[in-house]
Amino acid sequence: MSMLGGGQEPGGTPCSRAGCRTDASWQVIWRNPRIHTADRRKVWLACDEHAEYLRDYLAARDFPVELATFTPQSDASQTDASQEPRPVAAEGG
Repeated sequence: MSMLGGGQEPGGTPCSRAGCRTDASWQVIWRNPRIHTADRRKVWLACDEHAEYLRDYLAARDFPVELATFTPQSDASQTDASQEPRPVAAEGG
């Protein structure tokens, strides 16, 4: 197992919650209106367990946020959420 990619198998789509390696089934689409124009949106991936948590985390900061289902594709044009920063540290599970 390689430590690159946080131990996730190549081609995996892990949840963006820090410490979670579960495959994502949701997109958390958001932007920071203080620094992003309306056409600039960021995408975090989330598993079923953490989708609402990540949405609430961003909404609490008054960021426009929405959830959409995520279907992994091998297409290279798909957003590479693995390049996004891990949003928050895992707190007790």
